[in-house]
Amino acid sequence: MEFVIQTKGLTKIFFKNKLVKKEETRAVVNLDLQVANGEVFGFLGPNGAGKSTTIKMLLRLLFPTSGKAWLFGTPIEQPEARRKVGFLPENPYFYDYLTAAEFLFLNGRLYGMGGTELKNRVDELIEFVGLEEHRNSRLRKFSKGMLQRIGLAQALVNDPELVILDEPTSGLDPLGRKMVLDLILKLKEQGKTVFFSTHILPDAEVVCDSVGIIINGELRKSGKLSDLLGKTKGYQIEFTRITDQKILKRIERLSKSQIEVNEDVMSVEASEDELYNIVEIIRIGDGKLLRITPQKRTLEDVFIEEVKEA
Repeated sequence: MEFVIQTKGLTKIFFKNKLVKKEETRAVVNLDLQVANGEVFGFLGPNGAGKSTTIKMLLRLLFPTSGKAWLFGTPIEQPEARRKVGFLPENPYFYDYLTAAEFLFLNGRLYGMGGTELKNRVDELIEFVGLEEHRNSRLRKFSKGMLQRIGLAQALVNDPELVILDEPTSGLDPLGRKMVLDLILKLKEQGKTVFFSTHILPDAEVVCDSVGIIINGELRKSGKLSDLLGKTKGYQIEFTRITDQKILKRIERLSKSQIEVNEDVMSVEASEDELYNIVEIIRIGDGKLLRITPQKRTLEDVFIEEVKEA
């Protein structure tokens, strides 16, 4: 398998006193990470977990204390490694007196582009992020969501194969978040690899193929989202009302959960181990089984498990 991003033992320690090497913060510790070509990878963790520090090391905005990293198989120390990368930082700075089109032209010129090539690229990107009506509006008039979209457009000026986004949906309202997530899915359809950090777990669950969970600078779990969520955490059993209190107490004792009542329908949560026994007790109590629904794990379940173990 071809890896677009690969790290081995990547570590960043910030020192309070560099001369005596007095350690202050272990921001990232022995990070071993792999991101496959063409996937959307969510780098998840609470604030201060080491997400932005990792991204800055990959882009050589920070230098690792130890360890190695590669982009497209090229060591990150070599400028060539970053030629096919587009980047949107968590708090981008915009020249707010420029229009959307002028801002993208400026970024294109920084990449050495010009003439018809750059004009066509600006038109494509403004359409891609849905800002055609605002191409000649100054950025100072843009909302937070619009600024995030024009920021994403500037990250795509050089038509990168890898797009790195640091907290791209942070601070956006639900509509703005959906627009950014839709753009990430469009990038995937184009065959690009997207690596984005976030602490908003539902966002990652919507768009990601794979995720990595980092807590206190350590990678706690990494893998395909389908594998991490594949395990069923239990079942919801629905049945008609039972009046026998002894039967109901037996059900609650086995399930280790309280029976919920909604009009003439009762429901209870049960593990796989106790599923058959509870169904049998419902039958003995003259209840009619209505539905058994598997309760799938969510990314939040996985994340909380790792936080508790950290």
